[in-house]
Amino acid sequence: MKTVLIRAIILVIALQACHYQPSPDLTAIFNHPPESTRPWVFSYWIQAAVSKEGITADLEAMKEAGIGGAYLFTIRGADNPPLIDPPFEQLTPEWWDMVEFAFSEAGRLGLKLAMHACDGFTTAGGPWITPEMSMQKVVWAELSINGNQRYHNTLPQPETREGYYQDIALFAYPTPAGAEFNTSHIIPEVTASVKDVDPQYLCDPENKKVFRCNDSCWIQYAFKAPFTCRNIYIRTNGLNYPSHRLIIESSDDGIRFNRICRLEPPRHGWQDYEADITHSISPTTARYFRLVYDKKGSEPGSEDLDAARWNPALKIMGITLSGKAVIHQYEGKNGSIWRVSKRTDADQIPDSLFMPLDKIINLTHKLKPNGTLVWDVPPGKWTLLRIGNTSTGKTNYIGGRGKGLECDKFNPEIVRYQFDQWFGRAFKETDPVLAREVLKVFHVDSWECGSQNW
Repeated sequence: MKTVLIRAIILVIALQACHYQPSPDLTAIFNHPPESTRPWVFSYWIQAAVSKEGITADLEAMKEAGIGGAYLFTIRGADNPPLIDPPFEQLTPEWWDMVEFAFSEAGRLGLKLAMHACDGFTTAGGPWITPEMSMQKVVWAELSINGNQRYHNTLPQPETREGYYQDIALFAYPTPAGAEFNTSHIIPEVTASVKDVDPQYLCDPENKKVFRCNDSCWIQYAFKAPFTCRNIYIRTNGLNYPSHRLIIESSDDGIRFNRICRLEPPRHGWQDYEADITHSISPTTARYFRLVYDKKGSEPGSEDLDAARWNPALKIMGITLSGKAVIHQYEGKNGSIWRVSKRTDADQIPDSLFMPLDKIINLTHKLKPNGTLVWDVPPGKWTLLRIGNTSTGKTNYIGGRGKGLECDKFNPEIVRYQFDQWFGRAFKETDPVLAREVLKVFHVDSWECGSQNW
């Protein structure tokens, strides 16, 4: 409730700033504001706790205060036990009666109303959005196979959310040098400078433990034989700026270390927890790799576009070192998430490691609907890349009975369908003449549904 109130206060101030025009006599505007300059405020119907008496009291108070209109939001569903009995759950006939009553009272008082794009104040979703109509993202799965054989098997299934997946394409290409080598298969000895901590779990791709350290420290990966590292994939438990500023060092004897680079976080938005980060580095062959956490530069106030960290600490769930050449911080560059990263340079990926287009074979026509492939594999080592799309799984999570998957923002027909199920439906469930007189603003409050790239 405190968060909702703070949002309301901040946004009322912002709306006042937007609606008022500069005037030498602000007192006159507040006392007798023209219709076009009256401020608007947010009216939150919290947890299905709404009554006709409350609607009238709120709107009359707004009129008395010189308010021109209100943004009508419904926030979450009824509590257990409900705040009032009976509650008025979103989308029920009783709830629509309350909406129509609010329209009637606003009309009586000369006020205008706005409604959001969906239940809650997040972006635009609802229970009418099926997985195939929801926001989509590209997913993929790779498989390395030997040549000189007939491959007849079911390919690995890419990530699937909400029970929905569609294949897009299947490609095969000669497996590049070093692409198969990573610390999920070649297991190093993992140690750290932190006492009484065994961080071996950091190289387990399924690990859920979090390595934490409040002070400067290092994590070391020691290999039995020299290992060539081209990228470092770091998994974090939410936003963690320090984990992407680690200093990378290498050594052949475990005593004398050379600095390779310092990782640099990409610029990002506040919803940066949906994808981890892959850092490409200059190819380095060594037996020992250290990831050094130096608190300098991570103190409060230095974290660009990250959640505030007044007690900065290193928090890492996994570190994978790989010999595979990949685009630097590709997660933002392929649209999986909003980020701005530096370009990949020739030092990180020399031209010799790029795959020429004429070496890539399109096998999409051979892929069966059940994911089975029958293919006579040419000589050599080959990588199969199965690409598809699935739902992002994002919902308008602040809603109540109108909560559901977010609609596909790249499909105009589905966007229109979403509009018709909430805002447009207000003109069907209430007196349409009254609705046209009072409901004057279609409002999208807050983008809280992550990214989509398909």
